[in-house]
Amino acid sequence: MLKRLGGSITALATPFRADGLDLDAFARLIDQQLAAGTQGFVVAGSTGEAHALEPAEFETLLAFAVERVARRVPVLAGSGNATTRKTIATTRRAQACGVDAALVVTPYYVRPTQEGLLRHFSEVADHGGLPVVLYNVPSRTGCDLQPETTRKLSRHGAIVAIKEACGDAERVAAVVALKSTQFCILSGDDPTCMLAMLAGADGVISVASNAAPAPMRALCDAALAGNVAAASRLDQELAALYELIGVEPNPIPVKWCLHLLGLGAPTPRLPLLTLSASQHERAAQVMASLAGGLSGPSATSEAFGLMPGDVQVRHSDAA
Repeated sequence: MLKRLGGSITALATPFRADGLDLDAFARLIDQQLAAGTQGFVVAGSTGEAHALEPAEFETLLAFAVERVARRVPVLAGSGNATTRKTIATTRRAQACGVDAALVVTPYYVRPTQEGLLRHFSEVADHGGLPVVLYNVPSRTGCDLQPETTRKLSRHGAIVAIKEACGDAERVAAVVALKSTQFCILSGDDPTCMLAMLAGADGVISVASNAAPAPMRALCDAALAGNVAAASRLDQELAALYELIGVEPNPIPVKWCLHLLGLGAPTPRLPLLTLSASQHERAAQVMASLAGGLSGPSATSEAFGLMPGDVQVRHSDAA
């Protein structure tokens, strides 16, 4: 049975080589995330460039992650597609790879009605074979799962959570009101995740935690404990990273950050490009600051075995 989701969950980037997946870098990324206290993973989500994965790569990536994690934390698969039939098929393939749950984004581009969304997610929960985490990110899909539809879906026994990426306070409050012992609330927006957790959300599915897993875990621990002062301090220290990962479409900036940490090549697959040269120095400065030590003993430098200045050296080599 899937344990309740919460805390710091990383939406993992997918490292690539010119000829396919870079499983060596992926293994090191997973290991270092676990050592830093990450409490769950999303594999082959939007940050993992699911759109760019071949079917065999999708299955290889999931199976590899499941084996590497070895049940220490939950592994979720990004299985959402633009149609219900394809989403069910992808979810079943993910189930066969041994993952714990499916993160299912609202159907993109086709812009279904709220009744269409209700039926879509119900069908996936009925026939996909995995617990379903709803994923609402209107800025990427052109489709907004409204709180009333989420309320209806939260009653389905196989729908266990929502990743809500609308960061405004009104939406967060409306979704947090739906929280129950069976249905949990996860932020999908790094810059507002602290406020969401202080308002009652159970955790975050984070992009930033790829590059700063220990500080993000510390932030979640503080916010979930209601320690506003500590959470606010950590959130402020992470603000430059939040801003950096938003300067170009996800996962372009975070893949560059991981490259500075020695965790894979910085290049996404087309049509996404490598981070613009004009942002390289900014990225080096942000990562050097993180390596220099954030608040508390669980700093990124310790989690990744870095010393201050390491990322600057990697930057100059890469540039």
